[in-house]
Amino acid sequence: MQATRFLLYVVLWFSFGLAHSVFAAASGRRWLERLAGRGDRLAYNVIALLHLGIVLWLGRRLLGGMAEFALPWPLRVLMLLCVALGLIVLFLAGRSYDPARFFGLAQLRAGAADRAIAAEPLVSTGMNRLVRHPLYLGLFLLLWGLASSPFTLATALCASVYTLIGIGFEERKLLSLYGPAYAAYRARVPMLIPRLRRE
Repeated sequence: MQATRFLLYVVLWFSFGLAHSVFAAASGRRWLERLAGRGDRLAYNVIALLHLGIVLWLGRRLLGGMAEFALPWPLRVLMLLCVALGLIVLFLAGRSYDPARFFGLAQLRAGAADRAIAAEPLVSTGMNRLVRHPLYLGLFLLLWGLASSPFTLATALCASVYTLIGIGFEERKLLSLYGPAYAAYRARVPMLIPRLRRE
């Protein structure tokens, strides 16, 4: 019974990943642009957040009634430290990005669709000096720090797989967008785990 519920939750995450990929593809973005005009990026984010909310709500219904794991206290302390570190990394990493642009509000103000807005310059300062995807690093720390029950563990597993697949697509997009500058940055800076020693 628990395995069936877990598989159902995996299917829900698959539906989110599939829909997110469809809307992120060129044909999906054109459809959103026809539907929402210059608000296409905002519509993309609203659809993703609503879908994710439904997935998490249904997952909580499927797995939320199961008891938390009996974890030893040193592991619980380590997980709390991961949550705290994840929040710090997310905060510091978020300072390098324009939230209005990310959420689609800048496009509305500019009176242009997302695809008509010039690309942001490549960010290689702040947390991006240590890893190429600091927001994802913070998310991983937060997810796994909270994985103390069947629901939160399943969420950490599904979200991690989804994010790792997404990073692969994002890397190709960034390489296409920034060319040799991103290739040099990628060769110099690790993806998710900072190097202990600077080269």
